[in-house]
Amino acid sequence: MTPKLEDDHMCFVCGKKNPAGFKLDFSHTKPGHLTAEIVFKKEHQGYKNITHGGFVAMLLDEMMVNLAWKEGLPAMTAELTVRLKKSVPVGQKVLLEGHLMGRKGRLLSLSAQAKNPSGEIYATAQAKCLEIARS
Repeated sequence: MTPKLEDDHMCFVCGKKNPAGFKLDFSHTKPGHLTAEIVFKKEHQGYKNITHGGFVAMLLDEMMVNLAWKEGLPAMTAELTVRLKKSVPVGQKVLLEGHLMGRKGRLLSLSAQAKNPSGEIYATAQAKCLEIARS
């Protein structure tokens, strides 16, 4: 049984009420596409001045699931693949993008990437998200 999904604004990535969270703002200006940006802090590092890869993976996952919701397709991640291609520096702007690639029944295919303002890719992700019934 799928649990009822409710937003109490405490999501670690986008929840505006979460004092420890990122409070990420999204831009959904065209269908199938979502953007955001972030500057990671020292508290987010793994090795010195390098953002922990788990934070990068979490944000890419959020870009894809949040895009599905903004497209009117409430979904949960069923499968996530992340490729960390280059270290993400602490203290520098990172651009995030999510893309809806397709749909087969209730299964959505999405992709996301993190890159610097020059377009150099730090990480990519693909997800299969399962559309859930609205309550």
